[in-house]
Amino acid sequence: MTHPLLKAGVVRAVERAAAAHRGSPWTSTGFTPLDARAAHPAGIYQGEPFSVFAKLAAGRDGHAQFTAELRGLDLIRQRSAARTPVPVGAGVLSAGEDALLLTEALRERPAARRSRADYEALGHTLAALHAVHDSNFGLAGFDGFFGPFRQDNRPVPAGTWTAFYAERRLAPALRLAADSGHLPAEVAAGIDRIMARLPELAGPEPEPTLLHGDAQQNNFISSDDGAVVIDACPYFGNPELDLALLGYFAPVPAMVFDAYREVCPLDRDFEDRIELWRLFAYLAVAASESPLGREFLGRLTSAVARYR
Repeated sequence: MTHPLLKAGVVRAVERAAAAHRGSPWTSTGFTPLDARAAHPAGIYQGEPFSVFAKLAAGRDGHAQFTAELRGLDLIRQRSAARTPVPVGAGVLSAGEDALLLTEALRERPAARRSRADYEALGHTLAALHAVHDSNFGLAGFDGFFGPFRQDNRPVPAGTWTAFYAERRLAPALRLAADSGHLPAEVAAGIDRIMARLPELAGPEPEPTLLHGDAQQNNFISSDDGAVVIDACPYFGNPELDLALLGYFAPVPAMVFDAYREVCPLDRDFEDRIELWRLFAYLAVAASESPLGREFLGRLTSAVARYR
């Protein structure tokens, strides 16, 4: 089957956008699919003097997701010292009823070939995000998406981190997972008990800190100039949440956290709370039709047993 990004109308739309971006003719000379690393059809169009990374999403939700993603990266670029990819033109354009997200492609080292310096750069980049603070948890007027799921970033009346995490992250994810029919009743009841106990489980109240929001390690690109933030859904929260998500799919080496500590302090009991901050993400995967659902349901069940 033809890759969705190699359909003639899509390729023409990308070439037009890339030519307008630099003000000179641009033609794709090759294509590398990257579907295994993205939730949408994705890949890199080779060209000169730059190549183009593209993602394709269907329908109205696709436009909303990509627009929110670019807004989030723009916020990170404006508010922190972290690097983000350069949008090609407006960054989001239409391809029929579908949406394209386009950025200048980066020369990168895949996760399997990361060096010690790459992992240290990842820790330093996350610390650069976490050096930015605000007066409230959340991000008013700036909702986003965690994967395919809408993410409500409105501050909560109580104004505390535990109230925000319970009301804006755990409770919505619990509803999604329960509505999917994949969540056992005893696990749902355990989440309810954990939400009631959050003030005693959550550790010290943090300062509202700029988060990546989906900081699993593959949402950072390792380049010769350091780590680059991608696929972010930012808001102000507890920095421990980002740190917990780094190893969400695969463990990260201790050198990431050592590098992070060179810039930002890390509470000594953080490791005891890692699974607490992953609960909402486990619920999101359990609510999806992803093949990871069953595996993550087991991890969710173990985490609930740990904290209830």
